[in-house]
Amino acid sequence: MNKEELLSLGLTEEQAEKVLAEMTELQKSLKERDSLRSQLEELKKASGDNAELQKQITALQQQNAEQAKAHKAELAQLRLDNAIDNALTAAGAKNLKAVRALLDLDKLQLGEDGKLQGWPEQLEALQKSDGYLFAAAQQPTFRGFQPAAGSDGVPAGQVDTSKMNYEELCAYMQQNPGAELK
Repeated sequence: MNKEELLSLGLTEEQAEKVLAEMTELQKSLKERDSLRSQLEELKKASGDNAELQKQITALQQQNAEQAKAHKAELAQLRLDNAIDNALTAAGAKNLKAVRALLDLDKLQLGEDGKLQGWPEQLEALQKSDGYLFAAAQQPTFRGFQPAAGSDGVPAGQVDTSKMNYEELCAYMQQNPGAELK
């Protein structure tokens, strides 16, 4: 309604202005109320979504924790496997896979210090029962004729490698890694 319509109803100008002012105030109140209603609806929607988001966050956190646990277990197993392989290599195992198959892996654990617990007992038992799977503890020694230094025109301290067969030459080079061949 406007002022002319109110005046046509028989109201004075002052009364018409008061009615218009009240109507304006009422309209503001209605707009605020509608605005609050719409905000409440949005909050309800958001809180519903919020609960769903909380569920998703919780599920993701649980999944992340499970993956971290699985990763930690996988990493621990990898460290144990590497420690076993290193110990087998140090013990002179000829075939890591074959020797590993004979080990009781459930009795081997990796200690805080990085050493295998239960290893010495299993190694000793395996070396007694299946010693052929391990290389000889001693380094191969040079066998065969060793010419006397200086007796065949070769200066003292040097060996004439031209008179050695292949096996003798390999053994000599293994014992003397820095030796020069002439």
